[in-house]
Amino acid sequence: MSSHRAVETGLMRHWMRRSWLACLLWPVSILFGAVAAFRRRLYRSGMLKSGRLPVPVIVVGNIFIGGTGKTPLTLWLVAVLREAGYTPGVISRGYGTKALAPRAVTVASLPAEVGDEPLLIAQRSHAPMMVGRNRLAAGKALLAAYPQVDIIVSDDGLQHYALQRDIELVLFDARGGGNGWLLPAGPLREPMTRQRDFTVINGGGNTDTKGQGVAGFAMQLEGIFAEQLADRSQKIALNSWAEPSAAKRIVAAAGIGNPGRFFNTLRAAGLRFDALPLPDHYDFSNNPFAGIAADTILITEKDAVKCIQFDHFKNDPRLWVVPVTACIDGPLAQQILEKCRGCSIA
Repeated sequence: MSSHRAVETGLMRHWMRRSWLACLLWPVSILFGAVAAFRRRLYRSGMLKSGRLPVPVIVVGNIFIGGTGKTPLTLWLVAVLREAGYTPGVISRGYGTKALAPRAVTVASLPAEVGDEPLLIAQRSHAPMMVGRNRLAAGKALLAAYPQVDIIVSDDGLQHYALQRDIELVLFDARGGGNGWLLPAGPLREPMTRQRDFTVINGGGNTDTKGQGVAGFAMQLEGIFAEQLADRSQKIALNSWAEPSAAKRIVAAAGIGNPGRFFNTLRAAGLRFDALPLPDHYDFSNNPFAGIAADTILITEKDAVKCIQFDHFKNDPRLWVVPVTACIDGPLAQQILEKCRGCSIA
């Protein structure tokens, strides 16, 4: 495990319970919460400017720091909207990008220029997409470049109040709200009592939505097959590696916010493997697989969009990509569409 991942794991252990370190940091979290609440009030009062786009905006975000599965949920939502007759576009921050101005994302974009998650969304959904630090500017640029877009999904940006929104989806995973405290004593950017339209729980679990009047919809990530990194048309069913005849050494690597989710998906398919958790947004300039004795290495799609940029990964036949698809219980799609049809156009 890298030193970066070890620090993240150590912090998460404290954030999942009210440990001595969490208690020590609790007074700072009270200050953090006061500053965040004051900022929200400034936007509500109009003292800080916010803007509305001329099409409905749906924000997919989280209050739990780090990854909870926003990218698969965004892809699911884009598919739902398209099936209902909308022409959705997507905006995102573009983690790690240095450009200040909005930038269009295409299937041929480089992850260093637009971010790994936006590139994955563009490649999977083929929806018009724009990244930018200012979500309002990114939304305006998207609509100018793609006038056919009639609804926008913001991948992340829940706390980006400069962009007014019509619907908010707040995503949790099985970790729920951790110890229930705000940063830095806990893992929350905002209180669990934060208002939202829908709560989605990745991997099940009972996330406390008390006081919200908001039902939680369960989301599961389903992985059925793997695709060879060098040739994505080559596919193998995941459960074929679970058969006794395929008893070879498998390593599973994940550079995502919560690698355990990826590993759980593979275990659900019956696989046995050695887990290699990597820091979120790992850039793969250093080869983490060099010297690893494995017959097969399974990686996430988010990692694949970066690995494919390097010849030594493309030429490694052990590397296989596992696409996952969000499966959501209950009438969430119908309820989102009903809200969309009630949205007023600016």
